[in-house]
Amino acid sequence: MDKSSQIKIDINTNENNVPKTMHWSAEDGGVEGAEAKAMILSLWDKKQQNAMRIDLWTEEMTVDEMKQFFHQTLLTMADSFERATGEKNITEDLRDYCLHFADKMDIMPPLS
Repeated sequence: MDKSSQIKIDINTNENNVPKTMHWSAEDGGVEGAEAKAMILSLWDKKQQNAMRIDLWTEEMTVDEMKQFFHQTLLTMADSFERATGEKNITEDLRDYCLHFADKMDIMPPLS
C-alpha cells in the first residue's frame, strides 16, 4: 500500500519579498512549525533532465551563519552522493574540498 507524506514550508516576506521568517513542518518526522533561517531545496525535473532549485534565507541570517550553512550542506551532499552512487573516490574529493572551504572561510572546527 502506498503512503503519502507532506513537507510544508511557510515563508513570511517583507515588502521587497525578502523572507522575514521561515517555518517548516513534516508530520512523518515529528516536526511542527520549526524555525529556519535558510533553505536550499533542489528537485530533479525528470522531463527537463535538470535540477530545479529554491534558495532562500531570512533577512536576519548572518554571513557567518551562511558560511556554516553552506559548509554543512556541502558535507551532507557528499554523504548523500556516496549513499546514492557508492562513488567513494569522488566523495572523498568533495570532503577534501569541504575542508578547504572551511579553512578559506575561517570556520574550521577547533581540534580536540
